[in-house]
Amino acid sequence: MNILILQGSPRANGNTAWMAEEYKKAAEAAGHQVTLVNVSRKKIAGCLACEYCRNKGNGACIQKDDMQELYPLMAEAEVLVLAAPIYYFTLCAQIQAPIQRMYCVNHPAKVKKMALLMSSYSPNVYDGAVAEFRDICNYWGVENMGYVSAKIDEQKTDATLSKVQALVQKL
Repeated sequence: MNILILQGSPRANGNTAWMAEEYKKAAEAAGHQVTLVNVSRKKIAGCLACEYCRNKGNGACIQKDDMQELYPLMAEAEVLVLAAPIYYFTLCAQIQAPIQRMYCVNHPAKVKKMALLMSSYSPNVYDGAVAEFRDICNYWGVENMGYVSAKIDEQKTDATLSKVQALVQKL
């Protein structure tokens, strides 16, 4: 399967990045093609709500930023994995921007499955992100493969690695 991982942590060696890398390794070892993009290093603006994409652009966004690099990757992905640190009860802004910008195409046509990787310093902060992820899966009509969350004392542990690898096995 063609898998796209959007990794939203600005910390290159942080816990979210670690989970995304481990997911990538396990998926590649299972024979899947994986592209991992650190969207926190991209310049992706929020949606302007200009409706150009709907009225004149035939599904193309008028903004010319780094999101233009992601549209073709998302168009070919069969599995979309979101990897996000949870700072304040929902997906981080770096992941929100590309999700919101998918408005112009409604949803990636080939994506059939999605998974979510999250880390946070605090426990009990994941419900908002999980609800949003579930809603995206439902709206796009894709299989929700589940999620892995890791609070501070679970990060970069064998137990978390096992959970990430188990998520890959659902492919």
